[in-house]
Amino acid sequence: MRKKDSSPSLIWKPRTPRGGRVRRLLLFVSGLALYPGCLVHATKNPTLAIKLDQVGYLAGEPKIALVASPARTFEVRRSSDGKAVLSGALGPAATDPLSGDTVQAADFSQLRQAGTYYVYVPGVGKSWTFVVGSNVFKRAYYLAMRGFYGQRCGTAVDLGPEFPGYSHPACHLHGEFHPSSGASGPRDNIGGWHDAGDYGRYMVNSGIATGTLLWTWEIYSPNLKPIQLRIPETGNGTPDILNEIRWNLEWMLKMQDTDGGAWHKQTSVHFPKFIAPEKDTLPSEVIGTGSAPFKGTCATADLAAVAAIAARVYIPYDAVFAARALDAARRAWQWAEKYPNVTFRNPPGISTGEYGDSNCSDERLWASAELWRTTGDTAYHQFFLNNYAAYLPGLDSPATEGWSSMGPMALRSYALSRRKDANADAQAAIRNRMLAAARTIVSATAANPYHVSLKPKDFRWGSNGIAAQYGMDLMIANVIAPNRDFVNTASDDLHYLLGRNTFSLSWVTQVGEHSVLHPHHRPSGSGEQPGPWPGLMSGGPNAGRQDSVLAALPAGLPPEKDYADQTASYASNEIAINWQATLVFLLAGHLH
Repeated sequence: MRKKDSSPSLIWKPRTPRGGRVRRLLLFVSGLALYPGCLVHATKNPTLAIKLDQVGYLAGEPKIALVASPARTFEVRRSSDGKAVLSGALGPAATDPLSGDTVQAADFSQLRQAGTYYVYVPGVGKSWTFVVGSNVFKRAYYLAMRGFYGQRCGTAVDLGPEFPGYSHPACHLHGEFHPSSGASGPRDNIGGWHDAGDYGRYMVNSGIATGTLLWTWEIYSPNLKPIQLRIPETGNGTPDILNEIRWNLEWMLKMQDTDGGAWHKQTSVHFPKFIAPEKDTLPSEVIGTGSAPFKGTCATADLAAVAAIAARVYIPYDAVFAARALDAARRAWQWAEKYPNVTFRNPPGISTGEYGDSNCSDERLWASAELWRTTGDTAYHQFFLNNYAAYLPGLDSPATEGWSSMGPMALRSYALSRRKDANADAQAAIRNRMLAAARTIVSATAANPYHVSLKPKDFRWGSNGIAAQYGMDLMIANVIAPNRDFVNTASDDLHYLLGRNTFSLSWVTQVGEHSVLHPHHRPSGSGEQPGPWPGLMSGGPNAGRQDSVLAALPAGLPPEKDYADQTASYASNEIAINWQATLVFLLAGHLH
């Protein structure tokens, strides 16, 4: 479980949003009543029985929609005039145990003509619209990456004329030390990203999120460099993805003490109510372990890893900042060497997210890999070579709590390195394990009626992040050994996230015609804006049912049905920067 937010919450009642009315419906998917009170966008005659990617499909990739109502044939029609451009027979029915749905595939892969379309099934109805083209995911990437701008802490935020009303004044402008930090008085720790649905900032989740975004740049920079995010730094000579990442990096660097160690988090002592960020007046406190050395090894090693990546990424744009990041990374490493496993638990009186981890050796492994890639220093390299083999099994399947299992990040970093001093045997062992895992994912996804890589065990807290992680793993494997099956299967996981799922729902706010409306996200639930803040991915179905909304769903639902688009469902509908970053990586890999 990621963390529990049991603060008082409400079911958000929206004003009229941009682009259409909102109405309350009792949804039925494949004949199953989900729950009353779910809000969906009103459109003209769409049916939830047809499930597809509401953003679209690249012209040259496979294109499959799924129909969860008995039928024989389908058509793809142009949305402009309703004219059929392709028709075909539906595939054989297949029952999906994860959702309980029986679906038939509508395969329209031969459609390559750019345009906007919908699928029509006689006797069933029409689908949501979608686009076929050469770069259909560019806007989704733009919105998902801008989602981080919307999470900025310590500054005024304004999404501009594209999203009128989506703004707030500067928030959380005063930081101070909590007694658990070993210090007292004020602390200039303004900045960073609000971690999730709350207003806290957490080093370990910032570690995996920021590291993932930096990797996104390293791997896909040619396609990302020209994309402007319309943020305050746009036009300063640095690519905007790096501008946005730096906002959080600067806060992470502020969380480092003079001895090199990093405090674990900066939050209030408890979660605030569902209010806008600038109205949260609870003190923002730097929280430590409660006893010497007061900093934590996992947070410190994550800082070492992320700052080491930053040191090599920012050199072309700001050599001074890159040098500062490398110095911070080296000092953090030295501290973690001295204190190899100082773990964190919430001190008495603190009830915000804990992000506890009993073993920080995997964070140290990641730090060693990134510091070696950046510097080539033998000490970092040898630490990695002495310890990596124990983490090879972690490559076989995404961890359900990725922020606490950083071994795969360490191994993938080493496999991706092109340094000439890399150990050939170690790289071969890692790459072979990665590729074997990728081939297994491809086979399992092809056998799944919904064409998604998720397994029964994956429907936990943040299952959508796990789906995105499968896609990310496949795309990294494709970097190591290009394979079209890896890319197509990663596309399948993206299609699941953008609407090809049991709910026919895009799990990214304001992306697609039928998307999440009530994320567990305080700015969205405050009632200050006309709809949810755009570009944010919901956590997704969670068979653990840790909140009262999910607990009230009918007993015995298949795991993919354990979801509620309600603000109070923190266990299935919270947003978080770690799985948001994985979504950005997956979208970036599909840009052209």
